[in-house]
Amino acid sequence: MIGTITRRTTLATPFLLAATGAKAAWPDRPIRIVVAFPAGSVTDSLMRLVAEPLSRELGQAVVVDNRPGGSGVIGTESVARSAADGHTMAILSVTNGALNPYLIRRLSYDPIRDFAQIGFLAEAPYLLVVPNSSPARSVAELIELAKARPGALTFSHGNASSLIGSESINRLAGVQMTPIPYRGGPEALTDVMAGRVDSTLTDFANGLAQVREGRVRALGVTTPEPFPLAPEIPPIGATVRGFELIVWFGLAAPAATPQPVIARANEALNKVLAQPDLRERLGRLGFSPRGSTPQEFESFLRGQIETLGRRAREVGLEPQ
Repeated sequence: MIGTITRRTTLATPFLLAATGAKAAWPDRPIRIVVAFPAGSVTDSLMRLVAEPLSRELGQAVVVDNRPGGSGVIGTESVARSAADGHTMAILSVTNGALNPYLIRRLSYDPIRDFAQIGFLAEAPYLLVVPNSSPARSVAELIELAKARPGALTFSHGNASSLIGSESINRLAGVQMTPIPYRGGPEALTDVMAGRVDSTLTDFANGLAQVREGRVRALGVTTPEPFPLAPEIPPIGATVRGFELIVWFGLAAPAATPQPVIARANEALNKVLAQPDLRERLGRLGFSPRGSTPQEFESFLRGQIETLGRRAREVGLEPQ
């Protein structure tokens, strides 16, 4: 009997070692992280900064794969349908992670059901800017101008979250500024710089660079407190009570990805986000790194889907 047990154990050992080794070896080839937005977008800029140190930490190349289209639907769906082996991941953000479930009637993926959350990446504010020629030198002055000329002032927006932010200012301040849609945030900012549009909520890094070049004037930031990279710019909420809007980013994998892989990816991500040199580089672009557990990010994501869906309804956005 002892000989039989020993023989069976011996025969089984290679298979046990192989199974254990397979888990321990992850990742055993390059990891592809899909950015569902164009190269040069704020999401792309963030991931390209994180990819290099994450590659060093995991011992495999981390490749950023841009798959834009359909407000982030094309790239995000491609990851949801990918093999759940930990070698394909997606960036979830305000648009493809929280707003699309409300704005798109027949969304081809579910951010909760179809993904295993890995963890938070970073958050960033929007910056409210006006042309240098604008008479408004504060949020309060912009609101007064809008009250004096209902519907005459305009704001540009290049995505749904920027539109929701500007319409929230309209609603909370009791004014009517007219929206003008653009293909993206850079185009929306360009026409403010040219004086063709009266204001926009733009990505912090892009907006601050233009402010410091003297091309536009900053009136406010969308975080509830002054943002550390530009503490001289006051929060919009100090004037428009109840206003707040944060842009955020997280990392996710297909839903059936093994739990040990999720745990290792989360550990590596948090370790990388804690590195002082990366935090400094991210900070220069307006990102505030934020570590978390997978459970914390999933809970946050659920809350954002509910909150941003409600805010979209409040400002009159209809599902398409």
